[in-house]
Amino acid sequence: MTLPRDRTALIAAVLLLVGLVLPKLVYPVVAIDLACFALFAVSLDLLFGYAGLLSFGQALFWGGGGYVTTILLSRTHVDAALAIAVGIVYALVLAAVVGAVAVRRAGIYFAMITLGVAQIQYFSAFQLVDLTGGESGLNLSGRGTLFGLHVENDVVYYYAVLVLVALAVWFALRVTRSPFGGVLRAMRENEPRAIALGYRVDRYKLAVFTLSGGLAGLAGALYALGNRLVGLEMVDWHTSGAVVMMTVLGGLGTIVGPIVGAGLFQSLDYFVSKTPIGQETSLVMGTIFALCVLLFRRGIVGELLAPRSRPGPD
Repeated sequence: MTLPRDRTALIAAVLLLVGLVLPKLVYPVVAIDLACFALFAVSLDLLFGYAGLLSFGQALFWGGGGYVTTILLSRTHVDAALAIAVGIVYALVLAAVVGAVAVRRAGIYFAMITLGVAQIQYFSAFQLVDLTGGESGLNLSGRGTLFGLHVENDVVYYYAVLVLVALAVWFALRVTRSPFGGVLRAMRENEPRAIALGYRVDRYKLAVFTLSGGLAGLAGALYALGNRLVGLEMVDWHTSGAVVMMTVLGGLGTIVGPIVGAGLFQSLDYFVSKTPIGQETSLVMGTIFALCVLLFRRGIVGELLAPRSRPGPD
């Protein structure tokens, strides 16, 4: 699907404006979480929405980046930017290794491979208590500096995250509108035809899988640093399932859609949990998700970007 660029740019501009005022609307830490989950959802959309590869193990990179960043900061006094960079490298290398195996399969087999490897990391984090903190997780006493900027203040850190997330989303948009993105769409629509045209589809799948893992690793590292905490929930399969819901809710293959989906999903999850029916949050979220999917088959933003058919001449 070729997206109308003017409407995509308009939605992106509106989202950026919302991002600029977000700390005035919600608690800064909640705003940080929303920005990080937005990038997390974008990372999956690049893989699922454009290449048609559904991963049930995206938390492998989100949590991996968070763990590596937090472990490095808890044991050294390096700048947070270096720790985040190491977390991204870890996610990229891990994605390249897992992808080299996973992309040889398709459909449910691909999804199960990613889920299985993600569970291996989950149980490793659970068992390596001295390194990861096990069930208790790891806490940071502070965030230190990011590119030399003191980010102990939540609002300051949020705007630093907003800049990094905006750059990452811009990069993802550039990728999807490049010849590389065109090949991904061709593979998604008709893989045998793409092969017949001479494209080495496994190489493209591996490339986008690695890129998706790197973006998820960046999002997870920023999230862990923002909360000064990393725990097993970051590598749990429920997190991988949640990001799939965010992406579908916003609209597959749009990049900006998953940002809206992540914001709506996380906001509802946060505010519903504060109500008298907070214990039934999962039930409420599932009902809302089902209704949205029934009403917006392409996702919320997907419906807005879908080309409108014009009536022909009489």
